[in-house]
Amino acid sequence: MGEFSSVVTDIREESRVGGRQRWQMTLERTEFVAGDVGVLEAVARSGARLVVPVLGVVVEAGEVWHLVEKPLGAGTTVTGRVGE
Repeated sequence: MGEFSSVVTDIREESRVGGRQRWQMTLERTEFVAGDVGVLEAVARSGARLVVPVLGVVVEAGEVWHLVEKPLGAGTTVTGRVGE
């Protein structure tokens, strides 16, 4: 599988269990489909590389939500890789 570039468009809290939060994020465009896992990568303002595992994907009302434990802010540019 290849890489794709996109931008985070929305985030929402999916669950909070035992002090651990899980989030869902939508992207401007994605190559993830329901059931996929992979990673999203972003570069912080400091220049540090952020790697965010995508733990799963759900589709609701035509929107693809990526399940993560560390959300990225709306407007963040990301590189996605499915299946890593």
